[in-house]
Amino acid sequence: MQKTGTELQTINLVSPGANLNSYMNTVHAIPILSAEDEKVLAERLYYKEDLDAARQLVMSHLRFVMHIARSYSGYGLNQGDLIQEGNVGLMKAVKRFNPEKGVRLVSFAVHWIKAEIHEYILRNWRIVKIATTKAQRKLFFNLRSSKQKLAWLTNEEAEAVAKDLGVEVKTVFEMEGRLSAYDAAFDPKTDDDDEDAWQAPANYLEDHNSDPAHQVEAENWEEDSNERLYRALSDLDERSQDILQQRWLNEEKATLHDLADKYGVSAERIRQLEQNAMKKIRTVIEA
Repeated sequence: MQKTGTELQTINLVSPGANLNSYMNTVHAIPILSAEDEKVLAERLYYKEDLDAARQLVMSHLRFVMHIARSYSGYGLNQGDLIQEGNVGLMKAVKRFNPEKGVRLVSFAVHWIKAEIHEYILRNWRIVKIATTKAQRKLFFNLRSSKQKLAWLTNEEAEAVAKDLGVEVKTVFEMEGRLSAYDAAFDPKTDDDDEDAWQAPANYLEDHNSDPAHQVEAENWEEDSNERLYRALSDLDERSQDILQQRWLNEEKATLHDLADKYGVSAERIRQLEQNAMKKIRTVIEA
């Protein structure tokens, strides 16, 4: 083995987010494990839960994470953040790696590394989530590489992409539109002048709740509904009014048994009186 656990502990590995160049130089100084050394470490972890072996497996594959993270640089996200997310995936892979399967750790870990990076990109690429369903997530990462030109996909191209990825054609067009869109603030920037401020959605989207006609209509409807309710309540006998008051209008609601004890009847009788009163009120309100 080219470096023992003790030797690896002397390496000062900084966070990629703190100083990316220093981190990359340090990672490249860590030797790559041979197949035999990797198997020995993997067996120590798998059978003996040796955490030092797990650390050595992770450290020796950090350069592989950097290589994968570099392929996602076109999304405009911080490279250090992508590497850190990929490292999380690497650690998950190391924890689940079974040396008896006969494959190298790098082949097993690539899925976990990409999965964590994908999750990070989907969470942070846009303010508004661009991919939520399984089909949309598949399209998000494949459509960008499938499109070889800036023009919109033709029907034939969209059908080819849909067939290749196993999704519907309409889902391809929908994702293409999302990829071409961009986030926009609702309100104009504080330093925008009159010529630029109009482009903010706050200056051209209509708020239907502020329409005076709708407000008057809502107020009239509420006033008419309240008037019908009060009229319907006043037409009930005192006992029915009291039952509805205590069952529906008071802060502390009375139970059927409470009212049954008060009026000296069964709880079922109170329930019948309540239903009859509600039916009368409904008839007056809907008239």
